[in-house]
Order: sequence, then C-alpha cells, then structure tokens
Amino acid sequence: MHITLIAGGVISLAAWIYLLFARGSFWQISKPHPAIPITTRPTIAIVIPARNEADVIAGAITSLLHQQIDANLHIILVDDASTDATSEAACQAAETVNMAASLTILNGEPLPAGWSGKVWAQQQGISKALELNPDYLLLTDADIEHAPSNLANLVALAENNRTDLTSFMVKLHCESWFERWLIPAFVFFFFMLYPPAWIHDRRRATAGAAGGCMLIRPAALAAAGGIESIHSEIIDDCALARAIKQTGGNLWLAPTESARSIRPYESVVEIGSMISRSAFNQLGHSTLLLIGTIFGLAILYLLPIALLFSRSTLSVSLGAAILIAMLIAYAPMVRYYRLNPLWTLTLPAAALFYIGATIHSAIRYWSGTGGMWKGRAQDC
Repeated sequence: MHITLIAGGVISLAAWIYLLFARGSFWQISKPHPAIPITTRPTIAIVIPARNEADVIAGAITSLLHQQIDANLHIILVDDASTDATSEAACQAAETVNMAASLTILNGEPLPAGWSGKVWAQQQGISKALELNPDYLLLTDADIEHAPSNLANLVALAENNRTDLTSFMVKLHCESWFERWLIPAFVFFFFMLYPPAWIHDRRRATAGAAGGCMLIRPAALAAAGGIESIHSEIIDDCALARAIKQTGGNLWLAPTESARSIRPYESVVEIGSMISRSAFNQLGHSTLLLIGTIFGLAILYLLPIALLFSRSTLSVSLGAAILIAMLIAYAPMVRYYRLNPLWTLTLPAAALFYIGATIHSAIRYWSGTGGMWKGRAQDC
C-alpha cells in the first residue's frame, strides 16, 4: 500500500509539473492586450437564443444597445417557446432606451428531431441575421451583460488578429459561498481542457470557444457548413470552434472583465446540473473515459491530501509538493475572481464535487435524460 501511494504521488507530481510548464500556460489567465481600434463601420448582427429568460434578458438587451462602437447593430432575439414574459421584457428594455427598431424578436419554431434546442434557436436567428449581410455575427446568451466597450474590443481583436471566431470567456456570477467554491474551478478546468494559447495556434488541433460571447465572420461559418453542421451538439461552442478550425479558420479565446453573466446560481444543485448537463457528452459517452477521468481527477486532486496524512516522511513531502504546485496553478484564477487566496485550498473539494457531477451526468445519459436543459433532455 505504501509503495502504491508513493507511485501515485510521483505520477501526480509529474502531471502537475506538466500542467504548469507544458500545457500552454493555461493557468496564468492571460488577458488580451489593447487592440488597435478599427476605422471601418461594420454591420454586426447579434443573435440571442432565449428560453424563459424574463429575469435577465432586459439587462442583456440594454447593455448591447449601449455599446460604444461605430457600427450598424441589430439584435435578433429568438424566443424559444418561453412560458414567461421573455419577449415582453426584451421589448420593454429596447423601448426604454428608444431603440426598439434595433431589436427583432422571432418566435421560435418547434424543435426538429436531432437538433439541440440552443443550436436550433441560433439557426433561426442566424438565418434572419444573414439577410442584413453582416460583417460579423455576435452569438451571445440571454444572461450576459456587456460593458460598453466589449463589442468594440471584440471587433478590434478580430481585425488585428485576423481571426474568424473571436471569443471571450465571460466572468461568471460568483458571489455566494458555493459559487466561490465551484465557479472558479469550472473556468480553471475549462482552460485546462482548452488552453487558449493552443486554441490560437494554427499548428495545433485544439479548438474551443466560450458560447456566451462569440464574434464570427459569416464567411467562416459558411465554410464550416453553417450552424447546422453542429445541429445535434450539446457543447455547441467548442463544436463550432472545432468546425471552423478544421476548415482553415483562425480562433481566439481569452477571459475578459468586460462581459459578465448576471445569472446567479441559487444552489449547489444548480451548479451540479450545469456540469452534469454536458460532462458525459464531453467524454464521448465512453465508460472507459469516464473511469479514466475519475481516476485521473483522484490522482491529481485527492491523492495529495491522502499523502499528507501518511506516516511516511516521503509520502508527506510528495503530498506537500503536489499541493504547492496545485495552489500555484489555481491562484491566478482565484485572483481573477477577486477572492481571498485561501479559496485556493478548496480546489480538491471542488474536484471531488466535479467527479460526482460527472458520474451523475453518465447516469442521466444511461437513464435517457441526459443533457437536461429547461425541461428538455437533449443528450439521450
């Protein structure tokens, strides 16, 4: 048993050294450098899929109508069979700032077989948006509030870097204790899977995006087969990024302070549901990958704690070294969310929660209720 612990500790330490020094510096939270402002006046069509978003949609619409950019902007909201006052709240927000003409609301058509709900709503919005012959499409979510400079920054970055899909990882709601425990870890794990530096690198196959804020050139979307090419995807943002990169498009992704989610997570259960909606899909519904993921997370995040309580000096030293490496990697994310540095110590517990959510995701898939989102099982 002692030898097994030591061997596991050596593997864990080697893995953390790799993550720190050879995984695209994903953990350093590199923010974009100021881009040179554009001098042209682009046409930008903004597509928002919305299903029962009456509590947040006004903030999103208002923030988009207050963008400080010299551009022709038009918002297309696709109301995906909402049973609340989503459309009314959006209209009221646009009327309040005397910009009702800049908003079009589409009543979503029934969901066809084989489509995920969000992608189907986006498809309808994009079809309408293309009638405007836009230079860019902005795909954003109903709960995202954009700072006045956000869209100008996105367009400038796209122009300066000649990217086809330019995406910001918006700052997620992080105020309650369980959000502080689990939300920074969610973003940390995302960047571990999709290091932004590797996404930017055309020589690497890694492709990812953050669906809350994606600026896309219509020509690149068309070359990738349109949004219909990912019609059944649950993790639609990364699937779209992969399709664009595979057809020669350039990608760019970074965290931002200029866009944030205004949707709070009311409980640990809500965060768990958010994770389990797509976790097993991320693993390709593979039981072997599920077992490997659980084992890998345990080696990386839980074994170091066990080593600290070992009676062996070597085991304790290994556990301490791994924990230090872990805290170094996680500290920038904790700072990014402006939390007390002591929150870095909660990463192993967060990893344990994510293990449970991933197992739950597999169980939901096997029971025929995978990918549950607002009453729809989309991953069965």
